[in-house]
Amino acid sequence: MDLVGYLIVVPLIAGAIVRIIPDAFKGLKEGIALIVSAVTFYITIMLFKQGWLESAYYGRVIFRLDTLSSFILLWIGFFGLVMILYSLGFMRGKPYLKQYYAYMLLTLGAAYGAVLANDLVVLLSFWGFLGLTLYMLIETGGPQASGAAKKTMVIVGGTDALLVLAVALVWVMTGSTSLTQPQIPTMTGLSVFAFILFACAAFAKAGAMPFHSWIPDTAEHAPTSVVAFLPASVDKLLGIYLLARVSLYLFHLTGGMKLLLLIVGAFTIIAAVMMALVQHDLKRLLSYHAVSQVGYMVLGVGTLNAIGVAGGLFHMVNNAIYKGCLFLCGGSVEKREGTTNLDELGGLARYMPITFFSCVIAALAISGIPPLNGFVSKWMIYQGVIELGRQGGHVWVIWLIAAMFGSSLTLASFVKVLHTVFLGVRAKKRGGPKEVGATMAIPMLVLAILCLAFGIFAYAIPLKGFILPAVSRVLPVPELGRWLGWWSPGLATLFIIIGIVIGLIIYLAGRLKATRSDSMYVGGEILSDDVRMTGADFYNTVSDMGFFRQIDKAAAKPALATDDIGRRFSFYFIRGFRAIHTGILPHYLSWMLAGILVLVIILLR
Repeated sequence: MDLVGYLIVVPLIAGAIVRIIPDAFKGLKEGIALIVSAVTFYITIMLFKQGWLESAYYGRVIFRLDTLSSFILLWIGFFGLVMILYSLGFMRGKPYLKQYYAYMLLTLGAAYGAVLANDLVVLLSFWGFLGLTLYMLIETGGPQASGAAKKTMVIVGGTDALLVLAVALVWVMTGSTSLTQPQIPTMTGLSVFAFILFACAAFAKAGAMPFHSWIPDTAEHAPTSVVAFLPASVDKLLGIYLLARVSLYLFHLTGGMKLLLLIVGAFTIIAAVMMALVQHDLKRLLSYHAVSQVGYMVLGVGTLNAIGVAGGLFHMVNNAIYKGCLFLCGGSVEKREGTTNLDELGGLARYMPITFFSCVIAALAISGIPPLNGFVSKWMIYQGVIELGRQGGHVWVIWLIAAMFGSSLTLASFVKVLHTVFLGVRAKKRGGPKEVGATMAIPMLVLAILCLAFGIFAYAIPLKGFILPAVSRVLPVPELGRWLGWWSPGLATLFIIIGIVIGLIIYLAGRLKATRSDSMYVGGEILSDDVRMTGADFYNTVSDMGFFRQIDKAAAKPALATDDIGRRFSFYFIRGFRAIHTGILPHYLSWMLAGILVLVIILLR
């Protein structure tokens, strides 16, 4: 068995073993999960350095490693290790530990298999298995997570069925299920339909609209470590990987399919961030931002030019980093405060400085503030959209405005989060919590540092290291300096540091002089000490404005929710089957005779 085989099989076997370990063996399941995740991460590093590998079984290349899949594997392995390390502290004392660590390992193995698959049937097998482990991991949140798990199964399972149909259509059109066959032009109705089916499966896994509604419910009820591992990190990697694989390798997209991706990306950015603005639960707010960020990735891939696709793939990695960090910060707050309700939180910065620092860095990164990683990838996506303008037309302006406006609203949303959770007035009834332990603090700090490193050293590490090699195989790559419009992260960082130092000096100089403080007044009346202005309703007036209210209503409309559509579609057939299954024997005999008659007619033709 080669490294590819070990990478897939070891987590699957370890997950099965952890599932049957008796509860009497304290710490064994955690130890196995941590060791296996570390070993598989090491294997992904070795495979990434190797860069190219094919594994053939019975004369067919079943698994294949190339520049695109190798860096996706690397990040899946990294997040697997980070999230399991975080889980050691976060999940301590919680129920369903045996199931939790078992399904985490099974998810790792299946994710590796899905990325390495060179055959669509093999990809489909691992993809479907990932849906099951996702359902099981959500269920570890307890009885209150049952509804979210079922909704996830309806949406993800339903789009998995579409993926089955897409694979069948590819086989009908080409006679092969290989992912390395010549590109299929989307010039016929059948090929267009097949691509749309693949895109739906990718959108559901990544969380793009209209297949997004499972993510907020999962974030609210599932363990935070599960949300950070799957909807925030690994599922984003898998969904955008599938979209990039079919868009760049399997199909040759025409203008109509490109337009479809651009529309989905732009709408997802704006609609999801508008819904995030008015949330009162921290995890639910973060989940809508997770949806919104998928829009940037889809928009980047939809440009189908080198800088746009590279920006989309880079943003996929960046999002997994800072969104994972934000959810881990949310989990730390929940661990210490017992709630993620913004109206009940406040003043945590002085008590949880590591969590506060990590959250600030990640919040600035997701908002696209230089010199952090989110700015670099968004800047590249902007460049890719502008590149579309060189092909003629003015529609590209709409995509650019949507992307930039979405980034502004994201920053506004996280101003609300940072003020309400960390800087606002703390309720007097709450004591002073302690900072989380090392197993929870280290993962947050590592991810926060990566946000800085991948922004300041964007050229040297991520672009040259794995983004450029992955894109250059399918698209002509321009001179490296043009990728960021000659953006100089080092110089920008220097100016930002100088600005911060000057601002700090001004702030400290202002404190040397005594300032008068007074009570807070509302309508001329002094507020009681028990009254707190939490900031959770910062942007209600914005969401009530006519244009934004319509977007918010459209995005939240149940009729547009895919799980609601699936439920109504299912009940339509259920009512029909109930009418047929009357429980009367002669009726059943009549149906049997009718079926036999149809079979006889078919055989006699």
